[in-house]
Amino acid sequence: MKPFALSVKVIIKDCEGRLLLLKRSMDSKNNPGKWDFPGGKIDPGETFDQALQREVLEETGLSVDIERHIGSTQSESPTHKIIYLMLEGSTESGLVELSEEHDNFLWTSPSELSSADLCEQFRPIIERIFFNDRQFWD
Repeated sequence: MKPFALSVKVIIKDCEGRLLLLKRSMDSKNNPGKWDFPGGKIDPGETFDQALQREVLEETGLSVDIERHIGSTQSESPTHKIIYLMLEGSTESGLVELSEEHDNFLWTSPSELSSADLCEQFRPIIERIFFNDRQFWD
């Protein structure tokens, strides 16, 4: 049986209500070329919000305010079952400066998420949050 791993991700909203997507590098071993949300693994001794703030800064150069938990989802890699803890965050300003992990970024409206080539594990939570729960982020 595969062990479980935990990853934290954040759906970042800017002051215009747009959401930040990052395009995974074509060299990535998982989901190359797919759109993803900022985040990653938690280092020993880190809290969820500390890990997300560090990961977002490393991946985008942005500072983010983590606001609340919005759900979870999961996927499977060849070696692990991965649980993604999804949080909501916001940034007021800043220029995105991508790390080598990503090839591109996009600020998009929630209504355009369904047509994005997202990592498959995020589709169920995006459907629930943005298309079934009309009060979310209104």
